[in-house]
Parts: sequence; C-alpha cells; structure tokens
Amino acid sequence: MGKVKGKTGPLARRPDNSAFKQQRLPAWSPMLTANTVLPFFYFMALLCMLLGVWLLLTVQSTKEIKMDYTEAGTCDRCFEMRKNVSNAAQICRCKVEFHIEKAFKGDVFFYYGLQNFHQNLRRYMDSRDDGQMVGRRKNLKNPSSYCNPFITDPNGLPIAPCGAVANSFFNDSFTLSYRGSTGPWVPVPLLRKGITWYTDKNVKYRNPTDGNKTLAQVFEGTAQPLYWQKPVYELDSFDPTNNGFINDDLIVWMREAAFPNFKKLYGVLYRTSKPFTNGLPAGNYSIDISYNFPVQYFQGRKEVVLTTLTWFGGQNHFLPIAYLVTSSLILLIAVVLTVVWWKFGKNEKNMEE
Repeated sequence: MGKVKGKTGPLARRPDNSAFKQQRLPAWSPMLTANTVLPFFYFMALLCMLLGVWLLLTVQSTKEIKMDYTEAGTCDRCFEMRKNVSNAAQICRCKVEFHIEKAFKGDVFFYYGLQNFHQNLRRYMDSRDDGQMVGRRKNLKNPSSYCNPFITDPNGLPIAPCGAVANSFFNDSFTLSYRGSTGPWVPVPLLRKGITWYTDKNVKYRNPTDGNKTLAQVFEGTAQPLYWQKPVYELDSFDPTNNGFINDDLIVWMREAAFPNFKKLYGVLYRTSKPFTNGLPAGNYSIDISYNFPVQYFQGRKEVVLTTLTWFGGQNHFLPIAYLVTSSLILLIAVVLTVVWWKFGKNEKNMEE
C-alpha cells in the first residue's frame, strides 16, 4: 500500500478522509415494526394464494388421458417377445382401446412416455458426436471417441449416428383411430413434422452433402446403430425430406430429459377435416402400436399421453401447489407474529418485563 506523502508510521495506513471510506454516505435504515412487517406478511400470503388458485384453475382447465401400454391390451405378447434380444428384428404389433367421455377441444398433443429411463446420466449424455450430427463429412466416417462403444458395428463400419443416445432411440410407432357411436374406424390425422425446436432442426442437426448424391449414397459406407431396424436415411418412409439427421423423431429423442420419468412429443392433431376441426370428439379410440422398444432391461414402463395445453403448459400441479403451500406458511407465520405482538408488543412494559 502506498504511503501518504509527508506521513510515516500509523498515519500512512489511515484511509482517506472521504465519505465513502469513512462510511459517512447517506443511508436508509428501515425500522422493522409490527405496523410495517405484519401487513407485508398478510399481503404476501394473499398474493401467493391468489396466484396459486389462478394457476390451479388454469391447470385444471386442460384435459389429459394417460395409458400405460407396456402390457395392456394385446401388447402383453409383444412385451414377452421383446424380452429376448434375438427377436429384436421381428415386427410385433398390438392394439390398445380406450374411450373419451368429454371432447378435447382445441389443439391436442400426442406424447409417448418412459418411466425409469435415465437420460440424464453424464456418460450417456456425452455419448454422441455433435460434429457428425451437424453434417460434417469428416465426422461421418470418423466418429468421435465419445461414442464408444457404439462407434463401429461388428464388421468395423462406422455407425451413423453414433453413441448411446442415438443407439437407444425410441422406435415405437403409433396410429390413432376414432369411432363414434356408429360408423367405421376413422384414422386421426397427426402432424409428425414441426415438433422440434427451431434451433435444433435448422442449426444443430444437418445432413451431410456430397454434390448431387442422394442421401442413401452419402451414408454409404456407414452402418445403422445396433438396435435400429432401419438406417438413418430411411427413418420416415412417407416423407423423404424428414430423413437423416434432420428426422423430427430423432431430434426430439436426442434432446435428453432431465428426469427418469418423462414424455416426448410424437405428434399434434391436424385439425383440417371433420370431425377433428374442433379437437378430439367424444367416442371410442384405438391405438395401433408397432411395439419395438424393450423396457424389461431397465424395469421401465411405456405410456401414451393425449393432452390439451394452455399458456401455462400441460397438467403440472407442482407450481400452483407450491404457491398454495407457501401462502399457508406465510399466513401461519403472520398469525403467530400477530398473536405475539398483541400479547407482548402492544404494551412496552410487557416487553421490558
């Protein structure tokens, strides 16, 4: 520390005689009294209660139906078949039927869900090659070592896409059908594109290109992940523009979930034809399932979710309940402080005693 000119000893270490260093700046020190604190507590309790009730009513205005199809309907035989790894290439289809009593009005979202599947493990999340997924040709046939052990197939061919995340890609598919009180089954149209984040679809995931070669020719010399039934350039047999690394289902899966129980978007109701212009009408429904994804190895469950959404999202009661619990705690503290103040604080002599 520098010395003050002309001063030695303790005077050289004395702070400057300024308002800041001598702590003489003007300040406001609030006096916390019952007349100021108690109204604040009651106001916060009322505010949290109103927010909680408002959010709870908003959440309850959504409609949701969940169906665990792991062993439901005719899926029990598929469940048993998938216990054997040697049956992975065999196709198994099953059906689950359900009834909707009240119509789902507005946009309806179709999700698939998994339970006890930990996508948040660090080693699992790191097992991917972002350079490969962004379309770099040098990474296509020379994947990153992060993808080990899912980097090459038994024949030594590089895997595209490589890594544990892509290898565990959820590959069940669904066809939703509707039947009213009378009449035949009618397929429910679902939008299967446009379900990803814009940045994922247009920035983080791109297909490699090589002149005028087709997508299949670009991926020539690579192998599909070990547990896939189709190569990456044939994921969508109906829309060739939805193949490769820009396949919507693949992109949705590659965005890892934070919790072991999660759901991911599969499709959105396409409201252009009757009787689905206003949403899902009441009636009987069936889901034809191509049952491919095994869950026995991690003791998991599979489900489908049909739900409507509000500005707040789906049926998540955590935040409104948290507000109501917080409101109750604040109100309890406010009442206790009021009783203490009424008994001891109003008369200063009681406090002195």
